[in-house]
Amino acid sequence: MRIIGLWISLLIATAGPLCAQVTVEITQEQQQFLPGEALEVAVRITNRSGRPLHLGADDDWLTFTIDSREGLVVPKMTDPPVAGDFVLESSKVAIKRLDLAPFFALTQPGRYEILATVRIPEWKRDVPSAPKSFNLIEGSKLWEQEVGVPNPAGDANASPEVRKFILQQANYLHGQIRLYVRIMDSSGKTLKVFPVGPMVSFSRPEPQVDKFSNLHLLYQYGPHNYSYTVCDLKGDIIARQTYQYVDSRPRLRLNDAGEITVVGGIRHLAANDVPAPKDEESSPTPPPVSGSTATTNLSEAVKSPKP
Repeated sequence: MRIIGLWISLLIATAGPLCAQVTVEITQEQQQFLPGEALEVAVRITNRSGRPLHLGADDDWLTFTIDSREGLVVPKMTDPPVAGDFVLESSKVAIKRLDLAPFFALTQPGRYEILATVRIPEWKRDVPSAPKSFNLIEGSKLWEQEVGVPNPAGDANASPEVRKFILQQANYLHGQIRLYVRIMDSSGKTLKVFPVGPMVSFSRPEPQVDKFSNLHLLYQYGPHNYSYTVCDLKGDIIARQTYQYVDSRPRLRLNDAGEITVVGGIRHLAANDVPAPKDEESSPTPPPVSGSTATTNLSEAVKSPKP
């Protein structure tokens, strides 16, 4: 029997009827990830016990384990920070959001399962979730380039540092293709991996690095739609724009001032532009912060889509 399956059986046996009164569920917005990509989860804790629960006071009130398909437990480098006490009233749901990637040694492609366990101190019992499966996949490399890290202002004698931008393509289930940027240091350590967005199969991404070591990326994500993204060496998005193929194809050009710009096509204002469009009335609600805990009425949580 698999290790995680045996553990779940033991936890359920000790929890008894608590599993019906308090339930724990892991949800994810995606089921496939690249090594080093943020592994974001939302843990939904539902209280139907008829009494309030006091949670979050201890560092180990919420714990996680990850194992592979072969039943091997993934080494944990450190425990995720989960402390932050709150009261979960009866008939309400609490949602704890976390990025688990920095805390587990997930390096090998394969199928994995996450298990979350909530400790209820008043009852001296643990309530486990059902395992949540995800796949760690390899992305194909499309392009890479080493770049120098600009010296800090006023520090002309600082030793030069080198980073590497890598452009990767990941093929997801149902035929979806997603474009990723990986940033590595000179030792080969991955500093950040993040998805830029979906891409059509016939797209030929156009990457260029400017004089400030920022990556400019233009790629096609629809029959006539192109996305233009600029990120820095930290992986922060500093610009995002959308263009349409009208009369000519959008493309990158280096001007006389040494700046990279988009020429051709027509720009289309979009809600996910960076910086945001001037019209703030239609700006989307910011996503929840990782590590936060939110509570809502059980009836509202049932009506709302899962995260």
